[in-house]
This record gives sequence, C-alpha cells and structure tokens, in this order.
Amino acid sequence: MRALPHPATEDLQLTEVLRALSDPVRLDLVTRLAGGEEMPCMAMASDIDVHKSTLSHHYKTLREAGVTHTTVDGRQRFIRLRRADLDARFPGLLDSVLLAAAAVT
Repeated sequence: MRALPHPATEDLQLTEVLRALSDPVRLDLVTRLAGGEEMPCMAMASDIDVHKSTLSHHYKTLREAGVTHTTVDGRQRFIRLRRADLDARFPGLLDSVLLAAAAVT
C-alpha cells in the first residue's frame, strides 16, 4: 500500500478544514467516516448521486485540507478520518461539526 501526500498535523489550517467541510457532499462523506473505520472510496459513496470525477474531487479536497487520510492499494483507495490530528490541532471542532450535521439531517 502507498499513501498519497497529506499535510502534517501542525500544517493544518482552520480555513482549509472549514472550506472542505462546507460542501454538503463532503460533509456527508465525513459523517460516514465518523465511526472511525477505514473505508473503500467507492463502497462508501455508492449511494451518492454525483459523477465519479466529482467524487474524486471531493476526496482530494478533504485529503488536501487534512480532514482525511487516503491509502492506495492497487486500484483501490481507502479513506479514514484524521480525527486524532484534527482534535490535536482544533480541539472539539470535528465533534461540533458532526453534531451540527446530525441535527440538520
């Protein structure tokens, strides 16, 4: 398995994290990852009605903002939430966002 480039915990920027979480599709993806398990990209989003290229863009945006971590295994990509890194850098932020997202749905 190989990992794609990700920002270091100390390089995470609040504005970039919030921008990544501001899109409804990306927020939905993060909510699905909140359980803590690493998930295959396509299985995780099989019921989201967007084009594959758009979904790839959303995954890339989350990764580059430091919200998720992506590992590549052959043609498969696995994604997990960087909860510990986000909590270390911005304590309580992720929990607040997830709580607010749950209240809306």
